[in-house]
Amino acid sequence: MLVDSHCHLDFPDFDAERDAVVERARGVGIARMVTISTRVGQFERVRAIAEAYDDVYCSVGTHPHNADEEPDVTTDDLVRLAEHPKVVAIGEAGLDYFYDNASREGQARGLRRHIAAARQTGLPLVIHARDADDDMAAILKDETEKGAFPAILHCFSSGRALAETGISLGHYVSFSGILTFKKSQELRDIARDLPADRLLVETDAPYLAPTPHRGKRNEPSFVANTAAILAECRGVSAEEIGETTSANFFRLFSKVPRP
Repeated sequence: MLVDSHCHLDFPDFDAERDAVVERARGVGIARMVTISTRVGQFERVRAIAEAYDDVYCSVGTHPHNADEEPDVTTDDLVRLAEHPKVVAIGEAGLDYFYDNASREGQARGLRRHIAAARQTGLPLVIHARDADDDMAAILKDETEKGAFPAILHCFSSGRALAETGISLGHYVSFSGILTFKKSQELRDIARDLPADRLLVETDAPYLAPTPHRGKRNEPSFVANTAAILAECRGVSAEEIGETTSANFFRLFSKVPRP
């Protein structure tokens, strides 16, 4: 069994064959998929997709790229929308200094609102972090002093220090298809060394298809390729990494029922 802890099934890339994409994932043993919100203003579409499939769940939140588009989304809004039985996480929210599509101040404000919602609901915060390691670590430490909250550093591609900071604060780290890329040895070294009980896998589909599908549209069934490389990094079997990452998923995403 495997779980795709982060995909975007609401994106137009899947409109023509969403049913087939979900069925292919089921066919290779993907037991659960979480389709991730990037705009609260489009949450109804994300929720409808989760409602359409028994094994698909969703989050609610505003991606850092869109932080300046939704400055009025409050923590209370997030908490209220998260009451829906299919909503199992908050986010994705965070800091992206690579693209800087939104102001850094707006991204930080949004991140802190999402952290507050995760703290209130007990649902995991899905964290997007790119080229912002120091500021992300500082915010996570500062907010933890106000009260612990569950979180996952999704699609991890940052430095070892941020991974270790997240782990020290009780959070999890999820690896995507980037782990399989030829130039990602430093990332594989990090994945090798992190505690087994804090690891997850994901696709971030439709982006970042793993080897041997690189260059194609990604989809949840491809999470098996990332899991295989994670197993190789850690010197364990694919079956063991499937069991480990699935157990970690259900521990963190505690609102999701086990199969």
